[in-house]
Amino acid sequence: MTNADVTRGSVPREALLARTLVELADTLVADFDVVELLTRLADRCVEVLGVGAAGLMLAGPDGELRVMASSSEAMRVLELFELQAKEGPCLDCYRSGVPVMQADLATPTSRWPRFAAETLAAGFRSVQALPMRLRGTVIGALNLFQLDSGEMPKADVDSAQALADVATIAILQHRASLEAQVLSQQLRHALNSRIVIEQAKGIVAERAALDMERAFTALRSYARNHNLRLVDVAGAVIDGSLAPSTLGPVP
Repeated sequence: MTNADVTRGSVPREALLARTLVELADTLVADFDVVELLTRLADRCVEVLGVGAAGLMLAGPDGELRVMASSSEAMRVLELFELQAKEGPCLDCYRSGVPVMQADLATPTSRWPRFAAETLAAGFRSVQALPMRLRGTVIGALNLFQLDSGEMPKADVDSAQALADVATIAILQHRASLEAQVLSQQLRHALNSRIVIEQAKGIVAERAALDMERAFTALRSYARNHNLRLVDVAGAVIDGSLAPSTLGPVP
């Protein structure tokens, strides 16, 4: 049996992938939330492909990568370390525009010694990075970490690339509909949104006695349940108009 035949719970893998593509398409409204789109993509990569963690980076107006979405807090910390250390698969993938893979980060010849050590300490053994690319335009990269060593099956890599392509096309088409000045402002707003959300996560974590990952889940759940944008909910938490205690139970 190949990995493509495996089911996640009682739902066939192919059905999960199709449902994910539909979910991503449903988010592509006129004023879609880039952070929510990419966070959903990261979460679905873990659910559909069975990887240990997933994360996405986007390039800002200055061409430098920024962490935009992660499937877990541990993943977000690793991606931040990758940027600070200036080495790792996402950086190489973005610069080259081609997939980058390391089947065993424990090998002495690892091309990213500091990043490999940090990743192994976090419990991951292998990594696959895929470009967020349309023709010659690369806007970021998708990082997939596995708990075991070894290459990802080609079917899984192809599926992950398809999900990344959907998000890439959505972002680029949205950009193309805007004037150059508005384009820059929109991307800057998305990056600023990430900062606002991180600040709100800290407030919720402290006041509700939650870890950072569950604090983020509480914010997202409240936004979805009330049909609000995630960044607007985060802003309300920061300015005090929404108390962390009213977010409701964490799923």
